[in-house]
Amino acid sequence: MKKTAILLSALLFIALPPAVAEAKGCIKGTLVGGVLGHYAGHHSVLGAIGGCLYGRHEANKSHARVTQQRQGWGGTYAHAPKSWRIQL
Repeated sequence: MKKTAILLSALLFIALPPAVAEAKGCIKGTLVGGVLGHYAGHHSVLGAIGGCLYGRHEANKSHARVTQQRQGWGGTYAHAPKSWRIQL
């Protein structure tokens, strides 16, 4: 049984292509959340998961803010009425 599981996992590892992981904000959030969860009642795994989610959320907010600053008013017109939009 153990040999079968090892063989199956090795085959899956070889067969599946590598994926690029984007862990912006997740690593720092995981570390902080894990420590806080540990001290809050030995829930370090739940704290790490929550910290990762929160760190990722903050990284997305930061990325959106930087993108919006780079584009300025000429980037998107989603907030403007349809009559203001320029047809290119």
